[in-house]
Amino acid sequence: MMPVAEETVFFDSGPLRLEGRLHRASGPDAVVLTHPHPLYGGAMDNPVVIAMARAYQRLGYSTLRFNFRGVGASGGDYGDGVGERDDAVAAAARLSRLGKTVTDLAGYSFGAWVNLGLHPPLATVRRQVLVAPPVLFMEFAPPAAPPAELAVIVGDQDRMAPLATLRALLPHWHPAARLCVVTGADHFFGAALDRLTAQVEVILMGRS
Repeated sequence: MMPVAEETVFFDSGPLRLEGRLHRASGPDAVVLTHPHPLYGGAMDNPVVIAMARAYQRLGYSTLRFNFRGVGASGGDYGDGVGERDDAVAAAARLSRLGKTVTDLAGYSFGAWVNLGLHPPLATVRRQVLVAPPVLFMEFAPPAAPPAELAVIVGDQDRMAPLATLRALLPHWHPAARLCVVTGADHFFGAALDRLTAQVEVILMGRS
């Protein structure tokens, strides 16, 4: 399959100008994708973020992955999570101005923490996909208002997101949270990216 076209876009988050990669699909549904920790090399071109975007694109979603403040060509400095949540809301607003409905939030590592902690939550979001939420290194409080659907994808070798810890936390995040385990994968997925992509597509298509 040919790569799906994305265009470089810039949009405002308060006084800051953020850099993103936008794919416009013909349908109304859209997803905002958020990346790993800015202070540890996280950026929108992370392979896991790109893999998630490709899965959504194949299923007809508009996608916007972007650099948090202080990353790449995005202005500003690291915002201790508070600013990054403002950035995610600004990305959703950018899609809304295009006539798209942000039905999904998909975040990897730190990005998962940002998305789950949005307060107030985005009213149009019906599903969150959290990939490798680093529960041993960040405090994941229950969301202010859980989306209709919450799915977590994690590798069984992920030392930042141990399965036992996740299984204990999931009921507090969502009463029907779905846990998808990628066998043999660690926090970075590496050679398991194809299997990660397949798991995202299974979730989006509503299969068990």
